[in-house]
Amino acid sequence: MNYVGGPLLVLAGAGSGKTSVITRKIAHLVQNCGIRASHIVAMTFTNKAAREMKERVGTLLKGAEARGLTVSTFHNLGMNIIRKEYARLGYKPGFSIFDEGDIKALLSDIMQKEYAGDDGIDEIKNYIGSWKNDLILPDQALAEARNPKEQTAAIVYLHYQRTLKAYNAVDFDDLILMPVKLFQEHADILEKWQNRIRYLLVDEYQDTNASQYLLVKLLVGTRNQFTVVGDDDQSIYAWRGARPENLMLLKEDYPSLKIVMLEQNYRSTSRILRCANTLISNNPHAFEKQLWSEMGVGDEIRVIRCRNEDAECERVAMEILTLHLRTDRPYNDFAILYRGNYQAKLMELKLQHHQIPYRLSGGTSFFARQEVKDLMSYFRLLVNPDDDNAFLRVINVPRREIGSATLEKLGNYATERKVSMYQAAGEIGLGEHLDSRFTERLARFTRWMDGVRQQCAQNDPIAALRSMVMDIDYENWLRQNASNDKVADARMGNVWFLIEALKNTLERDEDGDMTIEDAIGKLVLRDMLERQQEEEEGADGVQMLTLHASKGLEFPYVFIIGMEEEILPHRSSIEADTIEEERRLAYVGITRARETLAFTFASKRKQYGEIIDCTSSRFLDELPPEDLQWEGLEEAPVEVKAARGNAALADLRAMLKK
Repeated sequence: MNYVGGPLLVLAGAGSGKTSVITRKIAHLVQNCGIRASHIVAMTFTNKAAREMKERVGTLLKGAEARGLTVSTFHNLGMNIIRKEYARLGYKPGFSIFDEGDIKALLSDIMQKEYAGDDGIDEIKNYIGSWKNDLILPDQALAEARNPKEQTAAIVYLHYQRTLKAYNAVDFDDLILMPVKLFQEHADILEKWQNRIRYLLVDEYQDTNASQYLLVKLLVGTRNQFTVVGDDDQSIYAWRGARPENLMLLKEDYPSLKIVMLEQNYRSTSRILRCANTLISNNPHAFEKQLWSEMGVGDEIRVIRCRNEDAECERVAMEILTLHLRTDRPYNDFAILYRGNYQAKLMELKLQHHQIPYRLSGGTSFFARQEVKDLMSYFRLLVNPDDDNAFLRVINVPRREIGSATLEKLGNYATERKVSMYQAAGEIGLGEHLDSRFTERLARFTRWMDGVRQQCAQNDPIAALRSMVMDIDYENWLRQNASNDKVADARMGNVWFLIEALKNTLERDEDGDMTIEDAIGKLVLRDMLERQQEEEEGADGVQMLTLHASKGLEFPYVFIIGMEEEILPHRSSIEADTIEEERRLAYVGITRARETLAFTFASKRKQYGEIIDCTSSRFLDELPPEDLQWEGLEEAPVEVKAARGNAALADLRAMLKK
């Protein structure tokens, strides 16, 4: 791990301690190689992973040693590059970052205008995302379109990019695409960033797409000083553009690449690892590795066949309740993993029925909440008056009696004048198109916003934002629109929490040059501790999450439900012959378990109102039979099953009385 003689690829199997590879490497570079922390950048994919890495580095490097170190997501680094180089990209300062909702609203608007309807909007959004990940700009997409559908998507893409530019806005994929294009076209800017980044470390390298691979390649230049950590067996994001073959590409692009394998697993029993190794050996490999462990042989892996999906969920709930009562293990030692979110609904009902606490991954994110989106739109409009999406969201929150007909006329006038709606709202010429009552309401709004902007620039920006919330009487607006006062209080609490988070972001800035605009930009990118996550991490409850969401986590007891053909592997992967990715997904699920693992599947399942027969997953047949204990293969009479169930419940009640 201490190798600094050139490019290094660390192939780190599940549970082999890859995060500590990167954190120790950073400490080694600073303490033993004389590289200043401000010249080191470590990149990962999620804010959670970046936070964990920062915390670990903080225990190894003290005070001044760690000053200036960058540990961030790919997209955060991209945002910082754009923030510093916006002028060369033809942008103004204070650009907006569009989220999922903004993107859909804009695409819908374009499609209504161009095609009088927004059918197929999700497909077009996916096309645009794929093109951006593959560094394909609108003109090239149009030239290479192979059918009418792609042609339509390419035309929408062209309008979409033009509109984003007019709004002084970028989307999530632009945060990688734009720096790559900038570096390709401006050698002086590339050289500046190469000198700033002397050593690059990348986590989860198998999840990089084409544009991220190229960004890394450009940043390391000819110096070739980098360490990447990855595991080709855990590449489960092809649908998002990830290319596990990027690991193989490294060998071609860097002939002097040194490869180190981490095969010792510090998490799971030998039996669990034998299952994982045997399963994944059915996939072709560029790098052969075998996970091993010193955690003992462990329990047999149980495969439980159930009558139907109701019986399956009931069985899992009862297993967890029994183990919890018998062993006194907390509920958060248990995880239920599944292929698709739709499988969670019935499982939730069973856990609720048995009063088993649980936590469902992928609930409403803090930033998806109505009040947070409202306030973020106000912030965005303060920073970037050209952001028409933000303008339209806040103009009637709270109500200012500016109707849709007025907004439509304002939009037409702004389009004619080639200015933003905000600028148009303050222009005298608007009076020729609108009644004076409405022009006065619009002008009052822009004058007030200009005043808030001035307060942010001249005085304490946080105090100015608090005053802004009071000025619009947002709390009263929430009370009018909430089902009760308790809900309104919670939502208002989120508003103050958001402003507090901005304050913390400003105060944590080491360089001291962060503006309120920069802090808002960071928030839009979700680079803060989401309160929801903090709340979730404190509570005891069975963890319910998709296989994708489970990556990087571990639990003593794991149940993988729905081990059936057309669920895992998913029907679409069977049809498209992309079984390898589904096998990697099953591998990820298996390697989450530390001590005990069980698979469940149903013999019959209700689908679109009819009962269908189910086939157990081919992946169960690929596991070593000597490590499996099959249950439920013989069909007991209903009365026997009922008696067994009643006896089990009686046992549990007796245990509770002790």
